[in-house]
Amino acid sequence: MITMQGLRMPKLGFGTYRMVGAECQAAVESALGIGYRHIDTAQMYGNEAEVGAALANSGVPRDEIHLTTKVWWQSLAPAAMRDAMSASLEKLRTDHVDLYMIHWPHPDMDLPAALGQMIRFQQEGRARHLGVCNFPTALLRQAVEEIGAPIVVDQVEYHVLRDQSAVLDFARIHEMAVVAHVPLAQGRLADNPTLIEIGRKHGATSAQVALRWLLDQDNVGVIPKAKSARNQIENFAALKVTLDDTDRAAIASLPKDQRFVNPGFHPAWD
Repeated sequence: MITMQGLRMPKLGFGTYRMVGAECQAAVESALGIGYRHIDTAQMYGNEAEVGAALANSGVPRDEIHLTTKVWWQSLAPAAMRDAMSASLEKLRTDHVDLYMIHWPHPDMDLPAALGQMIRFQQEGRARHLGVCNFPTALLRQAVEEIGAPIVVDQVEYHVLRDQSAVLDFARIHEMAVVAHVPLAQGRLADNPTLIEIGRKHGATSAQVALRWLLDQDNVGVIPKAKSARNQIENFAALKVTLDDTDRAAIASLPKDQRFVNPGFHPAWD
């Protein structure tokens, strides 16, 4: 668990990007049955209704689930944010989310106004905690130090091929968590020789090794997605893998300059 600033969030979560319709609902129900208790969705994913149906059908009490959703950059004006939040809660069949996040920064956004609206959501009880996604340190500094927003999580692309030292250092100084999206580099790690060799030593897959490397870091969470129960179980079993210093040194030697999520409106990265 990640516990800070009142947040209590399982380090291993379940991502739902590019899952839609009945397939999404079935995948989330399966994940909850396996034991996942951290579910990540977003306005832009177009699957909040299916996630909400899965939560309702799962039989798992709402207060045992950490639920994250995000507002898209085109809805960052306060009025649009209010509409987006109302729609998200209705689709998710809940009166609150545990973490509400700005999904992507945008050059034209009014960040003080957007964060002010998010703070109001928190004051109203509709969002227990607030976060941002894909914010480099310059924007984090503006949000946290200049505006004073109670940001507790930054969700960024982070995996064995991507360095995020600057964001991690900022987060630790400010008592924030970092959640790694695309922690398996969008499937690119399955054939990585270094990870395969480490996995062979521990009776694990390369994916499990990659996830364990992230999970071993203080206040870092991961949200791998997996449609099949087999892959969901495999990812969940990463919690049982143990890496040693030799493994970590081998992973440290991998290139750390690979970025795979880089839309045209991305901010200036660290």
